[in-house]
This record gives sequence, structure tokens and C-alpha cells, in this order.
Amino acid sequence: MFACSRPVPGVKRECMYKVLSIVLGGGKGTRLYPLTKERSKPAVPFGGKFRIVDIPISNCINARFKRIYILTQFNSASLHLHIARSYNFDSFSDGFVEILAAEQTPIHSGWYEGTADAVRKNLIHFRPQNPTHYLIVSGDQLYRMDLGDMFTRHLESGARLTIAGTMVDRATANDLGIIKAKPDSFIESFMEKPGSTKDISALKLPASIRPPQSAPEKEYLASMGIYIFDASLMEEALAGDANDFGKEVIPDILGREKINAYLFDGYWEDIGTIKSFYDANIKLTDINPPFNFYDEENPIYTHNRNLPASKLNYCTLNQAMATDGCIITNASIRKSIVGVRTIIESGASLDGVICMGADRYETDVDKRRNADQGIPNIGIGGGSIVQKAIIDKNARIGFNCRIGIDDIPRADGEYPTHYVVDGIIVIPKNTIVPSGTSI
Repeated sequence: MFACSRPVPGVKRECMYKVLSIVLGGGKGTRLYPLTKERSKPAVPFGGKFRIVDIPISNCINARFKRIYILTQFNSASLHLHIARSYNFDSFSDGFVEILAAEQTPIHSGWYEGTADAVRKNLIHFRPQNPTHYLIVSGDQLYRMDLGDMFTRHLESGARLTIAGTMVDRATANDLGIIKAKPDSFIESFMEKPGSTKDISALKLPASIRPPQSAPEKEYLASMGIYIFDASLMEEALAGDANDFGKEVIPDILGREKINAYLFDGYWEDIGTIKSFYDANIKLTDINPPFNFYDEENPIYTHNRNLPASKLNYCTLNQAMATDGCIITNASIRKSIVGVRTIIESGASLDGVICMGADRYETDVDKRRNADQGIPNIGIGGGSIVQKAIIDKNARIGFNCRIGIDDIPRADGEYPTHYVVDGIIVIPKNTIVPSGTSI
């Protein structure tokens, strides 16, 4: 539910609206592979202790939109576990966070064929909630938005659909839906993924509604994949067989009625590729990061693990983040993120590394068994040097490994102990890297 935050013309102040939030979990997550080899894209760890899905869920909760469905269909087991552990509302609230994985029914028997098709196939679950509005958000974007303000603007506009847009330059516009907005903020036209060859100069945002602080090269308004639909319009739009909001549903609606544009001028990043994921994480170590986790008014929620504080023994950390339950001994860590329960042994050095941590601590019995079998412990062994890499959960890096240090060819591809994607070394989940290995 959402209470009007300020008077809206023609609407009673005390009226209540039922906003149902839908987080689109995306497809196979092929651009984030191998991080999506054993988990869905929303479940990929981010920022040391969070999951990507925590970002859109937290934005919804902070706006008091607490009835949230997550739509996914690939590798959803770890996502189910994370949601069950993290989001439990009390019995006096009507809030919930639930996952709806693709399912076979007498009406629908196939996988989700697109964003709109995913919503259509779940309307049977949404309708009993009797929503007045649907909020659609993407599950793989990094941003903080006052979704309550967006909803208020939607009501004020009188439109039945509002699309959130952010300013981008011409190169970034290639792979996004580009909105041509009029001075009154209504949308005149929409072009899905124009590519690099089309002339889209006519779609530039009017100077009268450009944010004063926006960068001059950011002349276009790109759809963020965040929509607010009146429930009546959602039913009408999905009555046919259109599968995608950007390619089919929105152009069809635009041909029939007004669509409002909500201009968002804050930080926004699509973290759907290994490079963008790596860059967004590493930027968190900046003194003033573009995405700020340290906002008590609008927190980012996640699973409360009840772990002890990290233990740092004779370490050097420079622009680094060490999250809960880490044990780091005599190590040098620069521009890196150390995830939960990470064990780093004496003499190790990390530079530009994302460690996703571990799901458990190993016992002394585990360690003796590892030693007998010649298997490194979970974590990073003593004397190992790692640079520009992503180390997924429960990876075992042996002693005196050299990863990303030596001047050796690193063509993108799959290798016995790792992948190289966009020049970034990725050590997959549960991988064993023997002592002395050079990558």
C-alpha cells in the first residue's frame, strides 16, 4: 500500500493505493556468465555482502511498496534461499517478497518469452491482490530512486503509464530504449535500441527540461526499464500476444494514449555484464562512491548473517572494503572488496579484486582433511598475489599463486581453473586453484 505523500490534483489526500511491485529477474544471464553458472542473475553477490536483487527490493521497501514479486526462471534455488532468509515482514503488515518462477499451467506451458510475457503469465497470481497500480523494475540495475516520488508524479500527470528515464550519451544510447520527451514531460516517440548507425538527433531531450547539472554530452533520455502502470492499462496491454514491453507494448500504447516520462538524474548503472559488474563493485571503494551504501535514511537490506566483526592482523588496507566475518592476516589489500567469511593468509596481496567470500567456515577437521588430500582451504593462501580478478564464493586459492600479475597472454575464454571475460579473470564458484598456479 502507498499513502499519498502530498496532495494530487483531483485525488483525495487520504486515499490509499495498492501498488504491486514486480522485479524482472531477466533471462539466463549469459552476459554475466560464469557468475550465473549456478545462480540466477538477481542472486549474484554484490558489494561484499549483498545480492543484486537487494537493490530493487530495497528501493521498493524504502518507498513503502512492500508487496513485491520477483519473476525468474533460471537457477532460482539460491535466490529462493536468499529471499526466504532476508525478507520477513511482521504479521501486522501486508508486506511480502515472493519469487514466481516460470511454471506450467493449463493456460501457459512455456518459458517466459520476454518481459511482458513474464508479467502476463503471472497475472493469475497478481489479480487476487487487487492492485490499483503495477510498478515494474529491473533486477540488474544499480541505482537509488525515490519510487514514491515517481508514483506521485504519475498520479499528477493523469497518464496511465509512466516510464522512468535517465540521461545518456550517444554511445550508451545504442543498446537502450530512447525516449523523445516533450517540454510537458509527455512522451512523443520511443525507439528501442537504435544501434550506432541510425541518426537519432531528433530524439534529444529539450533543453527546457534538462537537469541543470547534467553532463553536456548526455543529450538523450533512455528508458530505465522502470514503469508504473495503472492496473486497468496493464490488463488491456497484455490482453494480446506482445512479449516485450520495450519493443511491442510501449510503442502500441504510445499510438493510443499519453505516456508520462519521469526524469531521474541520479546515478544509474546497468550491471548486466562482467565488465560493468566489476567496475560498479570497484567504484564502491572510492572515497565518495557514486553509489552510496552508507545512507541510513534509505538502507539497502539483505540477509542478517549474525557474523562477528572482521579480524585484521597486521594488514595494510587502502581503499578497500572488508565485510562481515573475515579473517585477514599480514596481507596487503588495495582497491578491493573482501566478501563475507573470507580467509586471507599471511603474505597475500590483492589489487583490484572482488572476493565474494564463503558460505561457511571450515573446521579444523576440514582443514586436516584438505591437507591430507593436497587441497587448499577456502580463501586465499599465503603469498598469493591477485590483481584485477573476481573470485566467486567458496573458491580455494592455494599458496604462492600469481593471478593477473605476470605479462602472459589472456585471451577471453574458458580455462581449467578460470575464465577471462573482457580482460577480467573470473575464478568460478567452488573452484580449486592449486598452490603455485600462475594465471
